[in-house]
Amino acid sequence: MGQDQTKQQIEKGLHLYQSNQTEKALRVWMRVLEKSADPAGRFRVLGCLITAHAEMGRYKDMLKFAVVQIDTARELEDPDFLTESYLNLARSNEKLCEFQKTISYCKTCLNMQGTTVSLQLNGQVSLSMGNAFLGLSIFQKALECFEKALRYAHNNDDKMLECRVCCSLGNFYTQIKDYEKALFFPCKAAELVNDYGKGWSLKYRAMSQYHMAVAYRKLGRLADAMDCCEESMKIALQHGDRPLQALCLLCFADIHRSRRDVQTAFPRYDSSMSIMTEIGNRLGLIQVLLGVTKCWMIQKELDKALESIEKAQELAEGLGNKLSLLKLHCLCERIYRSKEQQQELRDHVVKFHECVEEMELYCGMCGESIGEKNNQLQALPCSHFFHLKCLQTNGTRGCPNCRRLSVKPGYV
Repeated sequence: MGQDQTKQQIEKGLHLYQSNQTEKALRVWMRVLEKSADPAGRFRVLGCLITAHAEMGRYKDMLKFAVVQIDTARELEDPDFLTESYLNLARSNEKLCEFQKTISYCKTCLNMQGTTVSLQLNGQVSLSMGNAFLGLSIFQKALECFEKALRYAHNNDDKMLECRVCCSLGNFYTQIKDYEKALFFPCKAAELVNDYGKGWSLKYRAMSQYHMAVAYRKLGRLADAMDCCEESMKIALQHGDRPLQALCLLCFADIHRSRRDVQTAFPRYDSSMSIMTEIGNRLGLIQVLLGVTKCWMIQKELDKALESIEKAQELAEGLGNKLSLLKLHCLCERIYRSKEQQQELRDHVVKFHECVEEMELYCGMCGESIGEKNNQLQALPCSHFFHLKCLQTNGTRGCPNCRRLSVKPGYV
């Protein structure tokens, strides 16, 4: 298959893919991969296969094609192709929750500077790295990466990237419980979709609606949460987007749990867990198990709650997700207090505070914890964040956290 024929077949596959005939598109692209002698064409078709498998939640296949794409890029001896292939490798590992590998591949991308295309990809690299740091609960570095990605998006007038970063920032602020910002950023993403997204994939609309649903639920606006989640789920079902379906099912279950309707919540958690297991989203599985635990606690089934916690803890330790561990220690604390088991209670109180210290989840001004309840937060240019009221009350001549870090241990 020559260069022109390769190009035609790739376009044919794209047309099928955009018409929601995904399996037919995959067959066309696989034929190109088997028969084409054009390395640049093979590189492009591998990119199509990587994107398609990502959206279907077939992350192991996505990783497999990303590895082949790196070999093709090396054959082409083109730094732009190599940067793009390393980004795809980083993204594949991000989806499989291999966050340390993601960060490592992102750093490789950033070290391969020099060309215009590589520089344009830096925003996407920063976003992927930010998502990985967030997966490891390293909040300051995650925020730093998201802000870099946002700067790249503004400098290159890349509205799609800006939309994706806004969704990640929504997730970031959901995790540290500034629900006002957790809603603001996905609303901004939805605005970008409305203003610029006429030719975009509907996944951008679905993504912004899902993150809005999560924020609305946290704010107790359950009817708004349900509306946004239903819209996101509708698009996810139309496009066969399994990862988003799993997230929407989790959100539906959480909404029902917030309404104390445990019997409706349980089957949705089960459905979400089934898809999360199938696609390999271990971080998603932890969120499902946290929700299930809270349902058992509502029903006063404390031993069943502890069983769910044990499964979630194993996953969280495997991923290095410290925030999930903190939440699990907090739930254990409540359970053992109810059971009046003082030794176990004390153990989990100690472990909870160790997690807070490790993640620096406290305000450097008032010393109170961050992420315990809904609070307005404000980040300084160094990406350390504080209670907004503390900054307004005390003002700042530089970051107190950075000042502490610069003091030599011998003088502390």
